[in-house]
Amino acid sequence: MSKKSDPDRFSVTKDLLLPGVFFCLLVRWCVAAYPYSGHNKPPMFGDFEAQRHWQEITVHTPIRQWYFNTTQNDLQYWGLDYPPLTAYHSFIVGLVADWLDPESVRLFASRGYEKDTHKTFMRWTVFLSDIYFYVSAVLCLCIDLERVKSKEDSNVFKRTDISTILFLLYPGLILIDHGHFQYNCVSLGLFLWSAFFIVAIENDILATIFFVLALNYKQMELYHVLPFFFYLLRKCFIGLPPKSKLKYFIHNLNKLAIAVIAMFVIIWYPFIHSWESLSQVVHRIFPLKRGVFEDKVSNVWCFLNVFVKLKSLYTNEQMAKVCLATTALAVLPSCIDLFFRINRKKFVLSLINVSLAFFLFSFQVHEKTILLVAVPICMHFPDDPFMCFWFLILSNFSMLPLLLKDGLLMPFIATNIIYICFYSICLKLAHPKVGFFSIFNAEEVYTIINPKSEKSMLLKLLSINFFFSFVFMFLLTQAAVLLQPPPQYPDLFALLISVYSCSQFILFFLYFNYQQLSLPTCLPKVQKLKTN
Repeated sequence: MSKKSDPDRFSVTKDLLLPGVFFCLLVRWCVAAYPYSGHNKPPMFGDFEAQRHWQEITVHTPIRQWYFNTTQNDLQYWGLDYPPLTAYHSFIVGLVADWLDPESVRLFASRGYEKDTHKTFMRWTVFLSDIYFYVSAVLCLCIDLERVKSKEDSNVFKRTDISTILFLLYPGLILIDHGHFQYNCVSLGLFLWSAFFIVAIENDILATIFFVLALNYKQMELYHVLPFFFYLLRKCFIGLPPKSKLKYFIHNLNKLAIAVIAMFVIIWYPFIHSWESLSQVVHRIFPLKRGVFEDKVSNVWCFLNVFVKLKSLYTNEQMAKVCLATTALAVLPSCIDLFFRINRKKFVLSLINVSLAFFLFSFQVHEKTILLVAVPICMHFPDDPFMCFWFLILSNFSMLPLLLKDGLLMPFIATNIIYICFYSICLKLAHPKVGFFSIFNAEEVYTIINPKSEKSMLLKLLSINFFFSFVFMFLLTQAAVLLQPPPQYPDLFALLISVYSCSQFILFFLYFNYQQLSLPTCLPKVQKLKTN
């Protein structure tokens, strides 16, 4: 799609943007007023304590001991198990905590520290990190979305204000980061910046640098590594002069390789003084001993384990090999298609398909890692609002057992209602005659964003499926909250939620793969790389 200068195309809708962003931030702060993971639950407490403990360790122990079991660093008590960039972040936050309240990060003596002022400080660190990394990236992506929109495009979801608010109001990330307590906003924000440099700026070097930063903050960003790899590799072949093709291909590839290697060396420099130190960090980041069945997760293996006891049939090492093979097969169609029929829309769809394949089939999946699928879904939302809205509601529902454990039922209900209502309002803005229940009508939604779209039996089936899916999620939520499970099956409702969510995720996996593979090749290709 052309990006020629046009004053109308560079205009940014300001009607709802500023108040909308402030409202999204207010929702985050309201959720932060509720309990967090491990609140008043000794002896291990929860993720809040893990983050606080990492600050304590990084501030008071030498950097070369951060990942080692020592007299000062008991790895059995929330030992560091994320890449170095997370440790550096903990160190910086820990220095501020040590300055404001030294007792909050005093070695050994601060375990389980829950003073109100420190809780507020910790909530602020997530809030500010969210604004700095995640919100800023979302704003840039959504501004560019409207900037490149054609004059004939009447899609309301491509308005900067609407797309930004829907992106930022996604309940899953708000509940996990600002309720449960984590810093997913940092790694996901860095990921969005890297995606922005591909889909908007087309600066492959900056995209590579920011993705390496994201990967070195949380290793789960491996879910997104293959689309970046195949996209950037394919671009090395684009725009080569007729003569010396091999020379220019190597030149383009070398620039990306140097960016990757340089960033890894800078980030890992304190840990590469010996093989023992390096291998210990890698071992902490990828602990195979935890196994694939650690939690009731909405993936294929936990789904199958209900009917066939895989846990008793295979060892962790065998399951790791099975997971690797099935994940490789699942991502293959999307990666091959992206490489040979490259364009930016396929890149976003490949991010969805590959990350969902990793969630469904890979080893050591946690329920929170569905966020790595949900964020690319948010990027794709303006192009496919009906299916993306459905997926985002389902992804939040799949984390319900974790949220109930943390005492976050009210924020779960409130954020979902807010999100559903705002989505309905968006449809109303596009077409004043639509009602609330239009959210279940795929034909009506796609007619609103594209008046020329044709009605089909598939859209009717999707509408019916979404309605019953929504009703079933509602009933399962009520059952999990109001009913007591049988004594012999204490995890019954958590298991039902994971099994149901997995069955739906598999359908979404097939749907989004079909969307990518059937995307016409006549779409505008990526611009050619500049060559000397």
